[in-house]
Amino acid sequence: MKLTTTLTRPLLRSHLPKLLTPSPSPSPFSYTPIRHLGIPPAYLLDTYIPRHQLLTPIEVSKKRSLAHAHLQNCNLCPRRCNVNRYHKTGTCMIGAETAKVNVIAPHRGEEPCIQGYCGSGAVFFSGCNMRCVFCQNHEISHTLSGHDLTPTDLATWYLRLQNVGKVHNINLVTPEHVVPQVVLSILEAREMGLSIPVVYNTSSFDSLDSLKLLDGVVDIYLPDFKVWRVETARRLLKAEEYVETAKESIKAMYGQVGDLCFTSDGIAKKGVLVRHLVMPGLEEEGREIMRWLAREVSMDLYVHVMEQYRPDAYVGRRKRRNVEGGGDGEVRYKEINRAVREEEWGSVREAAVQAGLWRFCEVNEKGGFHL
Repeated sequence: MKLTTTLTRPLLRSHLPKLLTPSPSPSPFSYTPIRHLGIPPAYLLDTYIPRHQLLTPIEVSKKRSLAHAHLQNCNLCPRRCNVNRYHKTGTCMIGAETAKVNVIAPHRGEEPCIQGYCGSGAVFFSGCNMRCVFCQNHEISHTLSGHDLTPTDLATWYLRLQNVGKVHNINLVTPEHVVPQVVLSILEAREMGLSIPVVYNTSSFDSLDSLKLLDGVVDIYLPDFKVWRVETARRLLKAEEYVETAKESIKAMYGQVGDLCFTSDGIAKKGVLVRHLVMPGLEEEGREIMRWLAREVSMDLYVHVMEQYRPDAYVGRRKRRNVEGGGDGEVRYKEINRAVREEEWGSVREAAVQAGLWRFCEVNEKGGFHL
């Protein structure tokens, strides 16, 4: 089976906004970043064995049984549809036997420590358990286009990415709704010779049951923390439970793998890297997220404050024309129908620094990455 290798996901920009510099009337958001050369010893690994390689035969058997059991009464995301996916589908519209995949390819659009020199082995799953109105990847996550792959098919592709693509890791993108299939595929790939770490690339709309099933299988958690207020989550993510779910999910992820650690080549091998996409007019929510991460998770948490938001998906579309009043209809989600301003991004980054966070992703760096 041949899958397209054309990446449709927008790549991260190769630069960050120009840093603010002191002036006669300095901005309250100005800051001078402190550069740390080399990897602090606490986060340096001499060697690394992926966690899936350390599972005992009994643990592998238990995870396989639990994955099938969850598919028979699905509660592995906060939607808790409780359907038997062997007979019907829930909100995600994905059954039990296969996962729908849009793209499989070495990917060079991730954080430098994830993509490394050879790329990250990205597997973009179709569908999603959320409906973010601004989704930057909606062509994949809001549709069911792609190929139906069994766990065995997926395992075979992981080995191709590892052996032919020479990627640094297997990067599972938007997999929250297919966690059982993912776990079964990793366990099978393990028996076939998979020897590289696994990245779980998520929106953080995961249940604790789902994360328990992933424990011992995933090496790097790459969660987004999107918004802070329930009202914002309801309007823009169509998921009222998102905020509390993201909080408990990120805590659970950190409890499993801890702070992001690297081997001496600058490639991340285990730990948590939290992303936050700064959105127009929502910078106060971003500042609250940074304070919470520092206070409730760890000041040593690795954080990527992202600035590449752009209006997409349903943002900027016009509502249907009003028959009585005529006209083109009101622009939808017009409050976020613009790019992020430099000062908005800077204020979130400064809040992170003030909260005590100090390990930041700098996507413009070359060579030894952003250590």
